Amino acid sequence: MKTPKQIQPLVDDGLVDEVLSRLMSGKEADVYVVRCGDGIIRCAKVYKDAVKRSFKKAVQYQEGRKVRNSRRARAMEKGSKFGRKQQEETWQNAEVDALYLLAGAGVRVPKPYDCLNGVLLMELIVDEDGDVAPRLNDITMSKELALEDHASVIESIKLMLCAGLIHGDLSEFNVLVDMNGPVIIDLPQAVYAAANNNAQAMLERDVANMRRYYGQYAPEILNSRYGQELWSLFENGELQPDTELTGQFKENTEAADVDGVLLEIKSILEEEESRKQREREADELN
Repeated sequence: MKTPKQIQPLVDDGLVDEVLSRLMSGKEADVYVVRCGDGIIRCAKVYKDAVKRSFKKAVQYQEGRKVRNSRRARAMEKGSKFGRKQQEETWQNAEVDALYLLAGAGVRVPKPYDCLNGVLLMELIVDEDGDVAPRLNDITMSKELALEDHASVIESIKLMLCAGLIHGDLSEFNVLVDMNGPVIIDLPQAVYAAANNNAQAMLERDVANMRRYYGQYAPEILNSRYGQELWSLFENGELQPDTELTGQFKENTEAADVDGVLLEIKSILEEEESRKQREREADELN
């Protein structure tokens, strides 16, 4: 097929030899199957212009992301043309950074190779026949497989959180299934768990989406509460890659001791006033 203009620079640089087909077209990107060298098949994700994406939604995900260059940061805040360009690059680089980080943390994600001019070159996930792996929403499964794959996804979410990241938009539409199980894709909106005020809600939503999907094949999954369990462990500094999860979580139903808190505040204020009085008396003696 004809080489898309965004991929042409990769062809010119020898990173891509041929564009074989377009794999999918979405609101944020088009994905192509490409050949890189003899017999090496990969995929190229071509990001679409920022104007075609809702930045109102993107702001929620970008909270907590650091921009080292102060000029770029100011431009992004002002929303200038240069700032929008920098914001778009930051959005794209976030996926590349997340893929490298998560692959190193043991999460099943496509292996990234390069990112040039808004095109991400990465591993093509295939099934046991060598064909492009299907998305989770395109397959059906037995109860046993649903239980197994749900456990695999929860393990990936746990490892992501241990690495400090939350997918933020996880659903059956951005999970591929190869011969070894689920592979998580589409990470430009990944958020830093410790720096985003929406992190807990996003984590619990990701987990709920997976619970809902797999629960249609294995109803017992619908009673699990991995999202709340994961966040509680993370928030208390107790989450580790080898932490065994139970899927259970007990809410703290104890009523807040408001009277006790007020008495403590009163005691502190009285002590402070007493200290100031002693200081005044000492000043008078001097």
